[in-house]
Amino acid sequence: MSKHLPINTLINLAEEELEAATKKLGKLQQERNEVETQLNSLVTYRDEYHARFTASAQEGTTAQTLRNFQAFVDTLDSAINQQRALLVAANARLEAAKPEWQQKKQKLGSYQVLAARADAVQAKQDARIEQRDSDEHSAKVLRMRAERA
Repeated sequence: MSKHLPINTLINLAEEELEAATKKLGKLQQERNEVETQLNSLVTYRDEYHARFTASAQEGTTAQTLRNFQAFVDTLDSAINQQRALLVAANARLEAAKPEWQQKKQKLGSYQVLAARADAVQAKQDARIEQRDSDEHSAKVLRMRAERA
């Protein structure tokens, strides 16, 4: 792509679009990972809390302590369910962004193929011109030698 062709402008724009789509995809992936990490933390905390309570309850517990435990576990379960819904939504946003990224990547690839074809055509034309010039020079040298002889 030695010359500035309109296709080069399209390639530059497509590269910028692909970069933006890639950043968006990365941000969505990071958000999804954060939501999943929070969900895993909540589940782990609930399991540990349940295990600690169960261990301490074996020595005996009051009805009020049991109600408090159940209320807290219900609150944790509610938070876990909300976090699972957030994870589903984050996965959906991530999956929705993938086709856009793929389309941008394909568009850039198409422009690059067109540019490569244009370069090949130009190289072939340049080679023909160079060959013609070389042939003309050789013919001129032969004519000059013939005229001297």
